[in-house]
Amino acid sequence: MGKQLILCLLFFLFSGANASSQSLAPISRDNNRQTCLPTGVCLAAAGLSFDVGNMPLTIVPSPEGDRLLILLSGWRQQGLQVIDRQTGMITQTVSQPGAFLGLAFSHDGQTLYVSGGNEDLIYRYAWRDKQATLLDSIPLAPKEPKKDGTRFSAGLAVSRDDKYLFVAENLADSLAVVHLETKRVVQRLKTDPYPYAVVISPDKEVYVSAWGGNTVSAFVQTGNAFLKERARIVVGRHPSALLLNGNGSRLFVTSASSNRIAVVDTGKARVLTTLADPPPHGPNQGSTPNGLALSNDGATLYVAEADNNAVAVFRLSAFTSGVASAGGSNRLLGRIPVGWYPTALLMTADHLFVVNGKGRGTHSNPQFRQPNEKVAPGNPNYTLGQLNGTIIRLPARIRPSELTRYTRLVAGANNWNQRPISRNKYPPFKHVIYIIKENRTYDQVLGDLPQGDGDPALLFFPRAVSPNHHALAERFGLFDRFFCNAEVSAQGHVWSTAAYVTDYGEKTTPSGYSNRRDPNDREDVDEPSLGYLWNSAIRKGLSLRNYGEFGEPVASKNPNEPVRYRAIKSALDAHTSRDYPSYDMTIRDQARADVWLKEFAGFVRKGNLPALEIMHLPGDHTSGARPGRRTPKAHMADNDLALGRIVEAVSKSNYWKDTVFFVLEDDAQDGPDHVDSHRSVLLVISAYNRSGLLHRFVNTTDVLATIEEILGVDKLSQFDYYGRPLREIFTTAPDLTPYVSLKPAQPLNELNPTESADAKASLDLDLDRVDAADEDTFNRILWRALKPQQPYPGTKRMSLLEIARIR
Repeated sequence: MGKQLILCLLFFLFSGANASSQSLAPISRDNNRQTCLPTGVCLAAAGLSFDVGNMPLTIVPSPEGDRLLILLSGWRQQGLQVIDRQTGMITQTVSQPGAFLGLAFSHDGQTLYVSGGNEDLIYRYAWRDKQATLLDSIPLAPKEPKKDGTRFSAGLAVSRDDKYLFVAENLADSLAVVHLETKRVVQRLKTDPYPYAVVISPDKEVYVSAWGGNTVSAFVQTGNAFLKERARIVVGRHPSALLLNGNGSRLFVTSASSNRIAVVDTGKARVLTTLADPPPHGPNQGSTPNGLALSNDGATLYVAEADNNAVAVFRLSAFTSGVASAGGSNRLLGRIPVGWYPTALLMTADHLFVVNGKGRGTHSNPQFRQPNEKVAPGNPNYTLGQLNGTIIRLPARIRPSELTRYTRLVAGANNWNQRPISRNKYPPFKHVIYIIKENRTYDQVLGDLPQGDGDPALLFFPRAVSPNHHALAERFGLFDRFFCNAEVSAQGHVWSTAAYVTDYGEKTTPSGYSNRRDPNDREDVDEPSLGYLWNSAIRKGLSLRNYGEFGEPVASKNPNEPVRYRAIKSALDAHTSRDYPSYDMTIRDQARADVWLKEFAGFVRKGNLPALEIMHLPGDHTSGARPGRRTPKAHMADNDLALGRIVEAVSKSNYWKDTVFFVLEDDAQDGPDHVDSHRSVLLVISAYNRSGLLHRFVNTTDVLATIEEILGVDKLSQFDYYGRPLREIFTTAPDLTPYVSLKPAQPLNELNPTESADAKASLDLDLDRVDAADEDTFNRILWRALKPQQPYPGTKRMSLLEIARIR
């Protein structure tokens, strides 16, 4: 811990005393080096870390006790890994077409059952000589080739007599009972939406959490070994992880999005009490408890806090724990710093093991393959493919003095010591226009600006293609240390509007983006408990207008009627333009700008411009090399000109004196960047902006924090509450000189060739839905279309000292 603490102090020394002046990028971690994440927090992990595969979610001990088994549910890897408990060495990796959460041994220790996730089956392995050997699989339902599963197996539990397997069918809202001798589903029982975890008590009662609801279903076995529902226990919003105490009298249930752990009396089927697990101040959202373990005496509860990157330690009372000898009082004793996004815990006789889904943090992409080489699926250079997990080994008992020190490290790493100051005086802004674009990195767009830290070799869209992006950055400030909180758009649009992504979003996104789960299958389970920026604006009574964000076309029975649009979020839909097109790469951003400009002219005439406008301007996503579609350069030029026209219109109106634009990408997944895979493009535009280089750390939730302060609305999570608002970037005197948009030299109507290899490859990509295409393949096609004579680049990761020297 000594090196980690020193590096943590060095980080804050280089960053400056004031949180708002931080300038460091996320830093790669090697061994015990300090890590800072694009989410704006740092890691200072205790214990000994072992590297494992892509996005692990589950851990169980082997029957012998000297091996750990984890289940990988990542974009790059799904399947099983076996780890030597003492050395941390991976002794076996077994790939599966799909996997999600479920991992269970038979009680005789000879058979291992593993969820097949999207494959709608359970894999059955023999366990011999500390290795898993595939025997066969147990189908839950017929599955069409190349179609998403309809059941999606999640949590598993084996009956005490090894005759039955209980399977949470996450997409079917049911518990399947599998007779293991015949390998047939013999019973299905209804649960509330998205069943997640399954546990069995010593008296053979089966409990299932409903991730998309607020209940745990309790099923009892009847005389013929079938189940019937005994109770449906309301435990809190989005219950996920389940843990029974030793005698089965208490069931602990995490509620990730509400920072609570319910304690259920299983005999009476009711909640005894709730343990609160919030950050120390601010909104009660952002700890994300999602994994559980009990001390060997049953008196201490350990809780994996995914977004605190910590393990919370609770001392339990005898009443709460169900253990007569417990002498606690249901209080939070402290927290232990661990890796990025802990997802599961395992307590053994001598150690506490922590599984970290995202592991050691963001890092650079290694050298990519040459364009003429075949790209393997699950490429580790893609941002989701980089998220390799870790296992941390801690002592089973931690001394109070050590826990106090650990708790201080957690507070420092999460910026909890940086209490937000009262709102500074901003310029007299009355209107915020928030524009969310699609998936570009800094180097792709602004890498040629010499005043910033760019790599021209990685440039995709030079000034001739994006003159307005370049001119706006030069006049209103160049941010070369802006990072997206998200890896991909499924998280990015939520991070950009809610300052938080639920554990559902984080855990299902890798499967959705690797075609192992329907990416559009998300209902209320994906909703942050405190809502979105527009909910805060509505609660404040502010006027609001939405253009395309969370939008979709409305089906019409009359093909001659113009297409109309709606927002899929009900509160936002009432404030949404029906004419502004949602994501569709066949529609030009000029058409979107035309709709906005027409409405803006009306607001100018009536003097009623909304206080907050949210706009999705997606054309820079491009259509790759798809035949008949516009070239990537044409897409970007179209997007660039639309942005320039919108800014010009405001700058030539009376609203220029009290309006500020925030323009960002929802994520940076679509290309390389020499600083970090999350670094992206940010533009802040107003009559009060300082020009020049703004070389300070800023991320998505810092931008949201700034918008919230300007509008005077409530914060949404710990990430914007403890954020770094951009208070210092504005001057006191306005420059009201209008901005004149620039026409790109690149033609906006240039089309892709129809006969090239990349054109044919692009036909296999789904480019009609946001981020539905394989992004690594898409990026290579895009590079070859733009730079046919240059090899596809690698990226270089900057060290802490290199970045510090830039300052």
